[in-house]
Amino acid sequence: MEECISVFDMLKIGVGPSSSHTLGPWRAAERFLAELRDENLLQNIDRVKVDLYGSLSLTGKGHATDLAVMLGLSGQDPEYIPIQNIDSIIKSIENNNEINLGNEVLIPFSFLQDIVFNKNFLPFHANGLTFTASTKDDKEYASTFYSIGGGFVVKEERVNAKKKIEIKCAFPFPIQNAVELLDYTISENKSISEIVYENEKSMRSEEEIHTELMRIWNTMLECMYIGCHSEGILPGGLNVRRRAFDMHQNLIGLANYNTPQEWLECIRLTEVKFRQILKWVSCFALAVNEVNAALGRVVTAPTNGSAGVIPAVLMYYMVIENHQATEKEIKQFLMVAGEIGSIFKKGATISAAMGGCQAEIGVSSAMAAAALCELMGGKPAQVLMAAEIAMEHHLGLTCDPIGGLVQIPCIERNTMGAIKAINAAELALETDPENAKVPLDKVINTMWETAKDMNNKYKETSEGGLAIAVNMADC
Repeated sequence: MEECISVFDMLKIGVGPSSSHTLGPWRAAERFLAELRDENLLQNIDRVKVDLYGSLSLTGKGHATDLAVMLGLSGQDPEYIPIQNIDSIIKSIENNNEINLGNEVLIPFSFLQDIVFNKNFLPFHANGLTFTASTKDDKEYASTFYSIGGGFVVKEERVNAKKKIEIKCAFPFPIQNAVELLDYTISENKSISEIVYENEKSMRSEEEIHTELMRIWNTMLECMYIGCHSEGILPGGLNVRRRAFDMHQNLIGLANYNTPQEWLECIRLTEVKFRQILKWVSCFALAVNEVNAALGRVVTAPTNGSAGVIPAVLMYYMVIENHQATEKEIKQFLMVAGEIGSIFKKGATISAAMGGCQAEIGVSSAMAAAALCELMGGKPAQVLMAAEIAMEHHLGLTCDPIGGLVQIPCIERNTMGAIKAINAAELALETDPENAKVPLDKVINTMWETAKDMNNKYKETSEGGLAIAVNMADC
């Protein structure tokens, strides 16, 4: 059985700072509300309790898991909620000790008592959470969800059911691994993006694909724009000062523009020596992840913690490599990136709680490298090689956020992942695939084996690495 994962599953629009700890629990809360409606219970609820387990508990405060749960239970959509409304909604819940459940029923709610941080782990996945609703006639309805990375949310029974029931993928080109993808490109004489496009057309109209891919890109572009024009200290207590603003000012000088697209055009006119290119790519990645850390709107790519790599590399292509790039190249890039990400998800994981930061920055770097390689004229085999090279040099990367915040070392790691992606694409373009020693599928399998061998304290728990070497007090 092949698993159908769309580009739009891998590239989701949401709110920072974490796809697994913020967007996932938010979506889980939405699904819990849907269950209550399906059971005709919503209007009869008088209390809701939320239990967070494992990594959601250990780093939940730093990742705003509690805030995400409250926003989800309030009926807010992370894709469309005005960012400026988040603070007022949270403050209203905290000050009034009540929540407007599903934006329909006002019930008592204490964020200090009704969201419980349990440090023990549930057996199925490191990111578990259970919602328990009490009714006015003293009955209870409970449901457990698992946030498995990249904003994906599952229930254990549904995953287990998949093992018993054969579900056929509707894609004309179902893909489970890199070998299958490469075989399709050969048999159909198509590029990777063309294969992906055919699969997407089996689910959506061409107009919808175009609109949604451009909405993803415009969200990325706006995120970079906001990050490059925002000063100050990031929230959370680490007192991390935003750096993208100063770096951007030093690079662009007194350029005059009013919109993100005009800004892009101005960047194309700047100096492009090697050092400036490094700075621009780093600036783009920093900008995105500073917005992410401040609970801004980003695109999971494939996660929030690694959201800066793909837009930074695509922006590099747009402003440095190809000034004539159009929407065609943007869509091509995003489709390739999404497909490579889906192969990693199927063969390993995109959850830092399961695989460390190799599952986030490593995968995003591989996605970006592959996408850039195709835009630069790489053959399908070279595109897969670019992804392999990028991941090969992220193997074993731990997840050790200081204070449980997606800031140190997470923000800088996006800059490194972006630079590695560009380097990997260039190496692949200069290599004959026949001489490749390590196939992409082997690297994906190695990544998964490495993840399983990795000590749990290096998997998004803030119990190892930099997270304990540097104390909050030191900052």
